[in-house]
Amino acid sequence: MARAGLTTERVVQAAAELADEVGFDNLTVSALARRFGVKDASLYSHVRSLRDLRTQVAVLAAREKTDRIADAVAGRAGRDALAAFAHAYREYALEHPGRYAATQSPLDPDAVAISSGHRRAVEISYAVLRGYGLAEPDATDAVRLLRSTLHGYISLETNGGFAHARDPAATWERVIDALHNALQHWPS
Repeated sequence: MARAGLTTERVVQAAAELADEVGFDNLTVSALARRFGVKDASLYSHVRSLRDLRTQVAVLAAREKTDRIADAVAGRAGRDALAAFAHAYREYALEHPGRYAATQSPLDPDAVAISSGHRRAVEISYAVLRGYGLAEPDATDAVRLLRSTLHGYISLETNGGFAHARDPAATWERVIDALHNALQHWPS
């Protein structure tokens, strides 16, 4: 019988919080059980395995990140939409490093297929880039450029890769300008 007060939602939320504290790669069922003051077995009423727990954290984080981005880009187009997308993406990653790492982890295709956050992330990315008038296959290439640029910058920033005195936030603004310029002048 499951411990009173534990629900799958509460377990996954606590796992997401723990991932932000200790890192997604360090998230374990044992560490989560200690947080609740229960034995590991008590959590298996709510998650099937560590892999299932991590998948559920990734799905939760994708939904949270996508909701934040959707709110930021609503009613915007062009550079304004691009900047809102980029800022919301970066802010989420900096505020929730473990959850952000979860959104970058490879998932079983079946989990992605039922994850509204993952589906909406793709839809919003393409919607932002529609303002640049790109058709396929250029739209897919531009989405990949956007994601890899944002993720690469954030990864370097969070891993201490920017030791120069220049404020990373100032460089971030230049990155957005460079992306905007690249998207406006996409090679044909």
